[in-house]
Amino acid sequence: MNISLKTILLVEDNPSDVALTQRALRKNHIANELIVAKDGAEALEYLFGSGKHAGRNITQLPAIVLLDLNLPKVDGLEVLRRIRADSRTRRLPVVILTSSKEEKDVATGYDLGVNSYICKPVDFVQFASAIEQLGLYWLLLNEPPPETNR
Repeated sequence: MNISLKTILLVEDNPSDVALTQRALRKNHIANELIVAKDGAEALEYLFGSGKHAGRNITQLPAIVLLDLNLPKVDGLEVLRRIRADSRTRRLPVVILTSSKEEKDVATGYDLGVNSYICKPVDFVQFASAIEQLGLYWLLLNEPPPETNR
C-alpha cells in the first residue's frame, strides 16, 4: 500500500459538513490535500479507479479516509466493507466521522474494521478540536501500515 501523506479522502454528502471540515482543517493548519467524495459510490470509484476516476493511479491511496455513514447510493458501512474486502485497501486507515450515535452503527463499524468512530460535535469549536486531534494523530503520529502484497 502506497500511502501519500498529502491526501485526505472525505466521504460526505452534506455541503455544510464539507465546508465545516475544510474550515476546521484550515484553522488547524492542516494543509493536506482534501479529496471530497459526495456519496459512497464516488468514494469507491476514487479508491478503485473506476467510473469518473477511471485511469487514476490507484497505488496512490489517501493517508486517511474520513467516512460519513448516511450517504446516498452506497452507505458508509458498505463502503467500509468493500475497503476491508480488497487486499489493496484493507489496511487503509478509516475513521467514521458521523452524527450517528446508534450503538448498532458503532458496533458494526468496529466489526467491519474501522480504525476509529467519532460522532461529529455540533459546536464548531469542538468540531475543529476533533479535526485537529485527528490530524495530529493520523497524519503525524500514526505509523502507516506496510505495503500489502498485491
